[in-house]
Amino acid sequence: MNNDFLNQSVEFIKGVGPSRSKLLNDELNIKTVKDLIDFYPFRYIDRMSFFKINELPLNNSEVQIIGKIKSIKKTKVRYRDRLNCEFYDETGKIDLIWYRGFSWVEESVKVDKEYVVYGKLNWYGNKVSIAHPEIKTKESFERNIPRRLHGIYSSTEKLIAEGVTQKYFVKIIFNLLNSIQAHIKENLSASILKEFSLIDRYQALINIHLPESQELLSQSIRRLKFEELFFNQIGFQLTKNDRIIKLNGFKFEKVGNNLNDFYNKSLPFELTKDQKKVIKEIRNDFRDGKQMNRLLQGDVGSGKTIVSLMVMLIAIDNGYQSSILAPTEILANQHYNSIRELTKDLDLGIELLTGSTKSRDRTRIHRNLKSGKINILIGTHAILEDIVQFNNLGLSVIDEQHRFGVAQRAKLWKKNNPAPHILVMTATPIPRTLAMSIYGDLDVSTIKELPPGRIETKTVHKYDKNRLSVFSFLKKEIKKGRQVYLVYPLINESEKLDYKDLMDGYNSIIREFPRPDYQVSIVHGKMNSKDKDYEMNRFIKKETQILVSTTVIEVGVNVPNASVMVIESAERFGLSQLHQLRGRVGRGNDESYCILMTKDKLSEDSKIRIDTMVKVSDGFKLAEVDLKLRGPGDLLGTKQSGVLKFKLADIIYDFDILNEAKNCAEQILSRDPKLIDKENLPIRYEISTSSNSKNLWRYIS
Repeated sequence: MNNDFLNQSVEFIKGVGPSRSKLLNDELNIKTVKDLIDFYPFRYIDRMSFFKINELPLNNSEVQIIGKIKSIKKTKVRYRDRLNCEFYDETGKIDLIWYRGFSWVEESVKVDKEYVVYGKLNWYGNKVSIAHPEIKTKESFERNIPRRLHGIYSSTEKLIAEGVTQKYFVKIIFNLLNSIQAHIKENLSASILKEFSLIDRYQALINIHLPESQELLSQSIRRLKFEELFFNQIGFQLTKNDRIIKLNGFKFEKVGNNLNDFYNKSLPFELTKDQKKVIKEIRNDFRDGKQMNRLLQGDVGSGKTIVSLMVMLIAIDNGYQSSILAPTEILANQHYNSIRELTKDLDLGIELLTGSTKSRDRTRIHRNLKSGKINILIGTHAILEDIVQFNNLGLSVIDEQHRFGVAQRAKLWKKNNPAPHILVMTATPIPRTLAMSIYGDLDVSTIKELPPGRIETKTVHKYDKNRLSVFSFLKKEIKKGRQVYLVYPLINESEKLDYKDLMDGYNSIIREFPRPDYQVSIVHGKMNSKDKDYEMNRFIKKETQILVSTTVIEVGVNVPNASVMVIESAERFGLSQLHQLRGRVGRGNDESYCILMTKDKLSEDSKIRIDTMVKVSDGFKLAEVDLKLRGPGDLLGTKQSGVLKFKLADIIYDFDILNEAKNCAEQILSRDPKLIDKENLPIRYEISTSSNSKNLWRYIS
């Protein structure tokens, strides 16, 4: 497209002007000519399809009827005039009603003349009417309808009140597209259009707004979806290629005493095939001399920590330091304690750095890190501070990747030159479509197998009315020496209602499980770190049998003796979060249980989620269901949900197009990384001029 023209304000489009321009901006965020062209209909109606009156659907859908006016009558209803026209065909009759602005109807509509009526049905008992219908003589309709299919655009009450109707959108967009063909440039190469059977860009835009046929509409939607996803993947591939070219990595070519001693003497279990495969993939990255940027995803309890430790030992054997970045102090402490225990027979310097680290210890850690005495530094965001300087950081592991962004990775890159290898891990299984659309600049490794001997947690659903029987079951488990988590959905720490739920729950548990027979801990995000750690440690040391908590224990808590997870108001959680919470139990040798407590009446979506949790234990299958039920925004959380703002493409249902676009982008950039070949100039031009991709220009300029 000619971006100078397309970036003009919509104010200058014929039929818009200053006041409607402001209205379009305020109500629909339409500011420029390009915004209006990209404002696609959300559904379509067939304007050559007609209903008989006796076949009208029994709902409030929009319909089109051919018939005649039998009578025209004006009445007063609550001090206001109303116009009522009785409209009929050979099968029945319907009322057409106008409450305002109907003088033109009175003047122009004639009894017994044939008209085409279009509007929304309104049923009242067995009687049906259409308020403020569009009405044209049959001759005028047949003469002026430019397309069979008409798009329906998103609107608001304010727009309709100001005359910005569906008819208005059709008219200005139709006139605009007919007048600006010269400004719309093709942004895909001829070979792409041919290979994927895509229509050209101008035809796609014309036919998505005013389709000549259903076939052309389908082709237009597919073409524009491919374009969106193609440039999404081009962006990832350009970023990845630039990193590979510019960021040389450290070569870790040898396997030394630390890894060999750990593998032969300290490894607590036999590695699964998936773990061995991932270690091999990472070792290949270490040997090729380019900086690694790899995502390791694995289900809860699949053994990602062991893999990360073993590859950190490879870095140490090659003379480099490693770090682990965790999103919470609880998780950082968990990593520190488990890695210290696993490597107790090795002579390694391992330290913990968090916001709670005392000033004196912090100074010592900074000094020893710079001198190289520390081999592995584990911590929270405190690791990212400029004052934290490594002697020779070769590998950084980021746990729970979805809690961090690209900016945090970039800070770690700057901790050494060349940049350290990056391994990002997540226990939240990511559907393949999401991984391709969000983590396209990362190589992806997956662990699906669970270590041998891990017992599957039994999941059951109980309603509030079953609470007493649940309490009875908890008492039996505690009597066996087991411990219990009881989690409340404190999703936002500032929500007073949720906080009250937690405290009410805590008080009811204390009443039901009184001291001294039972001891109860409580952990939530409003507690300071010292108090939180104190309560957690009481539970870990088995001084308390019940831990009442919010989702702060979603990740990082490892108490093998805890055999029951009770999730209150489970219907308020997504499947991935429920699965994460369920993963806190089943870590010992005892049979474990996850009890999903819900209110007695559930929505259809909630029922599907809860039933799925009861039946399915595979986190990857759950993530796919969650993606379809809740969409990518909820699944990703607030930090990254804005990443996927496609106008047309839907990563859930358009996987085939996404896969085609990804493979196409990779092939083109592997042959022509700067997009300077003649056939790729349309792609290069789009990147150089489009506001959506201007940040990519530096990679090809």
